[in-house]
Amino acid sequence: MRILGLDYGDKTIGIAVSDPLGWTAQGVEIIRRENPAEFKKSLKRLSELVEEYNPETIVLGYPKNLDNSEGERCEKTKAFAERIVRRFPKVQVMLWDERFSTIAAERALREADLSHEKRKSVIDKMAAVHILQGYLDSRNRE
Repeated sequence: MRILGLDYGDKTIGIAVSDPLGWTAQGVEIIRRENPAEFKKSLKRLSELVEEYNPETIVLGYPKNLDNSEGERCEKTKAFAERIVRRFPKVQVMLWDERFSTIAAERALREADLSHEKRKSVIDKMAAVHILQGYLDSRNRE
């Protein structure tokens, strides 16, 4: 059974999926939103992905501050998590500390020598990969 990883932001949602054995994370796509308060299209596309991959769990990046405190982004992420839980009641939703996922994704893309424009176009998907891979690695260590 697969696991989806999400990097939720005001304008984008990066999506990653695990392999069927739950060992590796691969980037899927970026869902883009014109309006941060508009969720209908995002949830519709997420529904299609849930139907396609049939995940047992959705891991949602939780953007704590560096000092481990929770700010406005955490509140928005929790509200989005509640929407996901209501929309997919049979799928477990986990909040996962994402403090360094975007930094790690940016570093990996720079090391791949991608241009700034290309990095900008895929960074959210790569952040979702780092979020999901961190979760998978933690789970597989247990």
